[in-house]
Amino acid sequence: MSTDWQRASGSSAEGAGQAELQSQNDRLRLLLNLTSSITSNLELQELLRSISANIREVMRCDAVAIALPEPVSEGFRISALDFPDGRGFLKEDMLQSPIESGPPRRAFDTLKPVIVNAATEIDIGREGYEILVAEGFKAHCFIPLVTRGRALGLLAIIRTTVDAFTPEDVEFLSQASGQIAIAVENALAYREISELKNKLAQEKLYLEEEIRSELNFDQIVGDSAALRRVLELVETVAPSDSTVLLLGETGTGKELVARAIHDHSRRKDRTFVKLNCAAIPTGLLESELFGHEKGAFTGAISQKVGRLELADQGTLFLDEVGDVPLEIQPKLLRALQEREFERLGSTRTKRVDTRMVAATNRDLEQMIAEREFRSDLYYRLNVFPIRIPPLRERREDIPLLVSYFVQRFARQMQKRIETIPAADMKTLTEWDWPGNIRELQNFIERAVILTRGRALEAPLMELRRVRRDEPTRTAAQQGQEAIARIVKETINALNNNKGVDDEHAQKQREDITRALTESKGRVGGADGAAARLGLNRTTLLSRMKKLGIDPKHFY
Repeated sequence: MSTDWQRASGSSAEGAGQAELQSQNDRLRLLLNLTSSITSNLELQELLRSISANIREVMRCDAVAIALPEPVSEGFRISALDFPDGRGFLKEDMLQSPIESGPPRRAFDTLKPVIVNAATEIDIGREGYEILVAEGFKAHCFIPLVTRGRALGLLAIIRTTVDAFTPEDVEFLSQASGQIAIAVENALAYREISELKNKLAQEKLYLEEEIRSELNFDQIVGDSAALRRVLELVETVAPSDSTVLLLGETGTGKELVARAIHDHSRRKDRTFVKLNCAAIPTGLLESELFGHEKGAFTGAISQKVGRLELADQGTLFLDEVGDVPLEIQPKLLRALQEREFERLGSTRTKRVDTRMVAATNRDLEQMIAEREFRSDLYYRLNVFPIRIPPLRERREDIPLLVSYFVQRFARQMQKRIETIPAADMKTLTEWDWPGNIRELQNFIERAVILTRGRALEAPLMELRRVRRDEPTRTAAQQGQEAIARIVKETINALNNNKGVDDEHAQKQREDITRALTESKGRVGGADGAAARLGLNRTTLLSRMKKLGIDPKHFY
């Protein structure tokens, strides 16, 4: 009897010894795997998933999570989770906001492990407690990932049974956490370097494109009172970081004023990034502005840094901001107010310090009334508005601009032009230039091309003469006339006045045909039929389609 008991005791002790030896071997293997991971894997999420799976197996627990702090929300985001039997309430990439005195925050702040065998709502907050109950969690062990005296994140070991964590468990996990922290630090540094490298590469490409692109002109030319007023406002607002809204007709030089604001600001040594909101399709504008992650949508084969991020510490110039779609406006407002955003396909919030300068030739207040533009975004953009005067309001600057452009294009074309006929200069000064400086620049370039001698030979016949007995219609008057035409059309439709409708359609056809003939079939642009009729390009195209008019017949 005694012999049987001794044999049983010996067998039990031998079994316990083998289990203990197996446990030690498993833990040593885990430490070796961690050491290997530090040197072999720098992809953060893959690294953390591998570590979580190894720890769950060795510690014989039900779930292992690694959470990293989220600076913006001051919570923790679950970067990796190994929980094979989970019910789906706890997920990777979930953002947790633990209470200040709760176990996770206490472990992170004190740099010491915290064990919780029966967590309450007071400990972890309502959100965390609901997940705890739903998943059936019983025991928790929170280990801070500490390196160089600071915590990089938290390692959470969770069991669905009441088995408490022993001091030996905590000691081993604390030893392992040091290596995990080193691995996390390396992976975070690698990710940051990769993102910076990608950002610098895209910034380099962007700046090279800017250098290759031809600017409207190299400096602000003119000495009129209207222009001096604009420059005074630029000098006033440039040193601040306030948002500036540039208002004015197309071709007045709004981009040049935006560059002047940047060049006179404390950000002048950083990047000036521009984005024409009207030139990019709606579906791509959000990606162009905020960037996207790889796989965010079909065709997103790599990560892209957005213009907002490229302009960090610098200035972002949003041209034609009135064309930003309504669905993107709330995100732009948030970027302006909170200085934070997310790339498409990402849940990580990024912060930027970007100075915003916006420009538009549209009436934003009218767009607000028509529910095409958000009022809160308008008020946020309209902190410091500057109206850029059209060329017809600063005629005294036209001779200076003409001389400047003549010399500039003459140098480019290796021509020597010494004089500009006084009669030609008088005509150029009296012309209204509906396309403003851009139209003047293009006209002078054409004149320099045509010039054979040393006196400028301007093709003045291309300009439409202004009648002395007919006052020039302003843009506002043209808009009022367009509104009157629309009201008249509406009344005719309501009254079912077919005869008047037919007469009006015929009049529209004649006007459009005449404008297309004068513009040689060109619809858009400063010299196009739309500008001649005082209509938007899209409106004119719609009417032409309705009336069956093909612009190709007027080439």
